[in-house]
Amino acid sequence: MLPLPHLDREFDYLVPKEFDADAQPGVRVRVRFAGRLVDGFVLARLAETDHDGKLGWLERVVSAERVLTPEIAELAEVVADRYAGTRADVLRLAVPARHARVEAEATPVVDPPSEPAVDRVAWSAYTHGPNFLDALASGRLPRAVWQALPGEQWSIRLAESAAVTVAGGRSALVVVPDQRDLDRLEAACTALLGAEHVVALSAGLGPAKRYRQWLRCLRSGPVVVVGTRSAVFAPVSTLGMIAIWDDGDDSFAEPRSPYPHAREVALLRAHVSGAAVMIGGHSRTAEAEALVDSGWAHDLVAPRELVRERQPHVVALADSDHALARDPAARVARLPAIAFEAARAALKADAPVLVQVPRAGYVPSLACAKCRNPARCRRCNGPLALPSAAGSDGASSPTCSWCGIADAAHRCTVCGSRNLRAVVIGAGRTAEELGRAFPGVPVHNSGGATVLDSVRPGAALVVSTVGAEPTVEGGYGAALLLDGWALLGRADLRAAEETLRRWMTAAAMVRPGSDGGRVVVVAESEIPTVQALVRWDPLWHARSQLDERVEVRFPPAVHVAAIDGTTDAITALVESADLPEAVEVLGPVDLPDGQRPPAGSGEDGLSGDVQRLLIRVPRSTGAALARALSAAQASRSAKKLGAGVRVQIDPIRIG
Repeated sequence: MLPLPHLDREFDYLVPKEFDADAQPGVRVRVRFAGRLVDGFVLARLAETDHDGKLGWLERVVSAERVLTPEIAELAEVVADRYAGTRADVLRLAVPARHARVEAEATPVVDPPSEPAVDRVAWSAYTHGPNFLDALASGRLPRAVWQALPGEQWSIRLAESAAVTVAGGRSALVVVPDQRDLDRLEAACTALLGAEHVVALSAGLGPAKRYRQWLRCLRSGPVVVVGTRSAVFAPVSTLGMIAIWDDGDDSFAEPRSPYPHAREVALLRAHVSGAAVMIGGHSRTAEAEALVDSGWAHDLVAPRELVRERQPHVVALADSDHALARDPAARVARLPAIAFEAARAALKADAPVLVQVPRAGYVPSLACAKCRNPARCRRCNGPLALPSAAGSDGASSPTCSWCGIADAAHRCTVCGSRNLRAVVIGAGRTAEELGRAFPGVPVHNSGGATVLDSVRPGAALVVSTVGAEPTVEGGYGAALLLDGWALLGRADLRAAEETLRRWMTAAAMVRPGSDGGRVVVVAESEIPTVQALVRWDPLWHARSQLDERVEVRFPPAVHVAAIDGTTDAITALVESADLPEAVEVLGPVDLPDGQRPPAGSGEDGLSGDVQRLLIRVPRSTGAALARALSAAQASRSAKKLGAGVRVQIDPIRIG
């Protein structure tokens, strides 16, 4: 495999007689290229060649195992075309490194699974839910976007859909965001089918165990494969269904070239393989809504009456004149009176309370308590924060995070106020505050290096960062969603969508409102995202987000290529590319915060000249844009000018 763009093509080699039996399509081989030995795969065996020159000989067959199946080979080509990358980069993601000892092990033969016990009553809660299961069982290809009900045992529903697919003689592939979700899903699938019919794939397994599991996918008959991002390339036999849970999670975006998104790869694979598709979650992304809007997929949702019956009672700040009159300071307080009331009621009922905060840690930065203007250093304009050595009461002079100078006499440059507040108070400080407010109540922290999978039922405060919320049997009595304005105020195209996803994931763990479950979101009640949570209407929110993207022309309404590099490099790339006619160039602008400069952009990789250029085209010309950028990259690579430029198609973070 040659990673250079201008060498992304097939090469013909002669096969020595001693390798004739083993050198079959899909096996790993070693060949000599440009004077050095390189790894590769046999794609096909032909009797003749179109090459006019002299052919080299195959050096050796690394293994007779056909690790590159025709389906994955075709998928790699399609993904490379979609993301303006090379097949070598895609195959690096799809086929793990060989482990010779594991490869020599025999894979046990298992009997076909018995008919799984499916809870059809639970599926009947969704319009056309039983019909979806019947279509999977009969080998048809339904495509659905599933909106899970609050409190739904989503892992069991996904396991059931996968089980009926396998019972029908075809494999199922389910991809989840992280290890905690993977553990829950694997347990649910194992309970239905037995461990011999379930294969779990994740990067945390280690090289040997991961390769052993990957070979099980390759060698076994119909199985259920559950895994994280890279499992979307699992080499299963006769793929019948591919499912993605919580596709808005940013962990689905591959950080390595060509930067594919697992959801998009899943859709491409379903097209290549002819498989059913299910995209599920408590909330909904604009991309998933676009699939329904186009008619490619259909809704798998519950009636509104049932949604209202299952959802917790959700309240926001000052959602009525009466509430505002009772607590005039609700809009500026971090824990308004309604939050304390909800927590007290849940604890009195011997139920745990979930407190969701945007991040871990202590007090990361400060802002004006009156107008919330960020507090900046008068010397270097760096952000002010409280030093980590400050006592539990936070009594200390604000100090600049850049130059380290304390500013005891800080005054807001906008309103003149001397009072400061934390922009986002982390989980550690929040736990201390709540511990003092509710003495005698156990406080659990989940986040950072210590993530709890579950907590015991009973009165307790569970302070968690987003994505680290532990489960509890019977559900939480209340959930307090703090610092909502900090999530909604991010300079990100997907800020509203991501905020609602995080809120709904936490709120779905709370008991129904009829059982006393209550959710308090600390954000203005008139914000559309807050209203979507109050009404539990992610479909309306996704529809509005998609409409906004159409209006401002951002994905998924259009295709966007983000080109990162030095000014000279990105200018040269764009000028050399044969771009489609309907193209719009935006920028260049500074590289967004948190984005790494591309390799080779400077001696230290931190060149201040690194910028981002956006190229926007209609969806109908997205393939042409990818081909043009790929050809331009190949031309630069042939001239040894390819370093220092990164091309991403439809990145999740544009700027």
